[in-house]
Amino acid sequence: MITLHNYYRSLANTGIKVSPIGLGTVKIGRDKAVKYPTHFQIPNDNEIKTLLVMAQELGINTLDTAPAYGNSEERLGKLLTNRQDWVIVSKAGEEFKDGKSTYNFSSKHIVVSVERSLKRLNTDYLDVLLIHSNGDDLAIIKDDELWTTLAKLKQKGLIRSFGLSSKTIEGGMAALQKSDCAMVTYNITAQAEKPLLDFAMQHNKGIFIKKALASGHLFVESNKTPLEANFELIFSHPSITSVIIGTINSEHIKQNVAMAVKCLRQCS
Repeated sequence: MITLHNYYRSLANTGIKVSPIGLGTVKIGRDKAVKYPTHFQIPNDNEIKTLLVMAQELGINTLDTAPAYGNSEERLGKLLTNRQDWVIVSKAGEEFKDGKSTYNFSSKHIVVSVERSLKRLNTDYLDVLLIHSNGDDLAIIKDDELWTTLAKLKQKGLIRSFGLSSKTIEGGMAALQKSDCAMVTYNITAQAEKPLLDFAMQHNKGIFIKKALASGHLFVESNKTPLEANFELIFSHPSITSVIIGTINSEHIKQNVAMAVKCLRQCS
């Protein structure tokens, strides 16, 4: 079996080791106001358990969730029996209710959100906490109280690392100067944020990639599949810590892992 176990990467100086492929879990908790090209059915508990067992066997140890992902956190909290074997990435700042997102970046809300996530996930700590940007990255970065609060949460051991799920180059760059990591968009048709990858490599910061396949909308004019073309691009950059792929399709997970290993071997 092809697995990722020999390819784990360090997340900056945090001591956290993450798999090059992480499993995004929005589809286990929410099917409203999502940007995927086709409708999907939220899996039941047994289907999620099977998916998690298979992901772990393939060497995936990183799970990406958020309060805005419906009941994703609660379901993971109920179904993860081996918490210590997983790196859990969650977020704060965005709330999703009645089909709409709202944002609150006050320090008070962030603390409440983290405490709620811990309860939902049935854990004492989050490995990574990302502020879920509304697009106004620089305003978030300039809120010194917010970043002081994140540092205190880390000091208390409630979170092991923190950063920003950014939407702009300027915001991502500023976030990397204040935190351990950032989550950025990067694929064949969206390479504008490459300067963030270069900065992260130079300063030993972690990078999570979102929308690696443009949420299923990507078309590549090449003799390669979109998966191969994008993974070759992404894994050729040494700063990238983990690529978050949101899927509930077991065959897709196997394909993702096999292609990631192929590309990682080529780049080594």
